[in-house]
Amino acid sequence: MVYDHNVNMSEVHAPVQANIIIRSQSGKNSKKSSEFQTDQAITKKNMLAKNGQRIDISKFTDFLQAVSSTSSSQKCAKSIRLALESAGARFQSHPVAAADWGNTLTKIGYRQINPKFDAPKEGDIYIIDRTGKHVYGHIAGFNGKQWVSDFKQKSYDVYNEKGLTYKYYRPSF
Repeated sequence: MVYDHNVNMSEVHAPVQANIIIRSQSGKNSKKSSEFQTDQAITKKNMLAKNGQRIDISKFTDFLQAVSSTSSSQKCAKSIRLALESAGARFQSHPVAAADWGNTLTKIGYRQINPKFDAPKEGDIYIIDRTGKHVYGHIAGFNGKQWVSDFKQKSYDVYNEKGLTYKYYRPSF
């Protein structure tokens, strides 16, 4: 049947959301506790940026874990950008040079802290500023086990130069 009359949408009400709990016949709900803990872990691994973006640190670290190269292709900024995008970050624009990513990271919910190379946390990102030999700088993220950019790094110290300037960023959640 087709209705051909005006409807005032402000008078239309959506039904109330109903939550249904299904219990097993045995009366046991063994998954309840583990599901709750899993939900808590997921919540802790997500962060909500000031601009409303939700970034899943687990997806960020999973992307970094999947990087298999052991040598640089000189696309560290692209690799970190793709890892952030896989985790839910959205950029209206982004820098090309690794050294220029600081402001972009703070816009998506990271905060700059003093370098913590002795105690990194999953999702941490560091930037090495430009040098005479490296005009674009460097950027890498910590996947929980090691630093990764466009390759799996042996340490955070990838440049064999003195006087390097590092900036360190941690998710704000």
